[in-house]
Amino acid sequence: MNIQDINQFKLSDENIARQVIKGEIQGLQDLLSEINQDFTNIIDEIYAITGRVIVSGMGKSGHIARKIAATLASTGTPAIYIHPAEAGHGDLGMITVNDIVILLSNSGETPELAPIIDYCKRFSIKIIGISRKKSSTLSNASFIPVVLPATPEACDIMAPTTSAVMMMAYGDAIAVALYKRRGFTNSDYRVFHPGGNIGAKLLRLKDLMHKDKEIPLINYNETAFEAILTMTSRRLGCVGVLNEAGLLMGVITDGDLRRHMDLNFKQTKVTKVMTADPITLHEDKLASEALGIMNLKSITVIFIVNDENKPVGVIHIHDLLRAGVV
Repeated sequence: MNIQDINQFKLSDENIARQVIKGEIQGLQDLLSEINQDFTNIIDEIYAITGRVIVSGMGKSGHIARKIAATLASTGTPAIYIHPAEAGHGDLGMITVNDIVILLSNSGETPELAPIIDYCKRFSIKIIGISRKKSSTLSNASFIPVVLPATPEACDIMAPTTSAVMMMAYGDAIAVALYKRRGFTNSDYRVFHPGGNIGAKLLRLKDLMHKDKEIPLINYNETAFEAILTMTSRRLGCVGVLNEAGLLMGVITDGDLRRHMDLNFKQTKVTKVMTADPITLHEDKLASEALGIMNLKSITVIFIVNDENKPVGVIHIHDLLRAGVV
């Protein structure tokens, strides 16, 4: 094979990729036009249950079902995945009358789902069936049947491609609609994601800041020499200056001290060397926001204040970097 043949082969691969993606986009567009009152009914039903959402499927649908269950659980809707082949060997006991079941099957005729369907019918457990066949066994057994558009698969051997993307998107839509209705917030989301980049991005300053006796503070009547002693003992490279009411009125950094080396620090009041009206943040601010401000303003430390402007903590850029905030 010569270089020209190789280049033509590569171009063919790129065209195939574009065709696949276009086909899946078309599936999503077709799905978008099918969203109707049934979707709201699904959200109403799931929102009203006192149990969990049980999600199941076989093969590719099973992989998607696992993802849907994980997304639901991480966004405030208790959910688990049950393998349909294991259901008939005892895992049906995981399903209770307080639950609702979402079953995924491209054809709607997956035989492995039969034990779950029979069990749900026996105990009047509602089924939401997601398939591509309106007259299928799954659709007929469902309390709310979801029939995905008959958009062709993005390949000529009928492997689940477009249909898989539509199933995934429909599950994501359910999860997002539910957490919006519940008022689920970033703070709630972080509870389920304490590790990794997501956890770091959702950390709040109150989770990382130095507080109580670790905060370097000094009264406005003190000297710059006392400020140096306080700064040295706390090892944060700064000290906050308080007014008579105990509110933060200024900040002294080691940079401020270097800029005033010509002064007699034992006789100079801290108000002569401090930076007045310093940048401060509330303890509920995201740590990532603090890092952005530090980078923008070229500062390495920020005092954290409450609603009354009283200092309740201090955060150093090294604290953010150690926590993985980027």
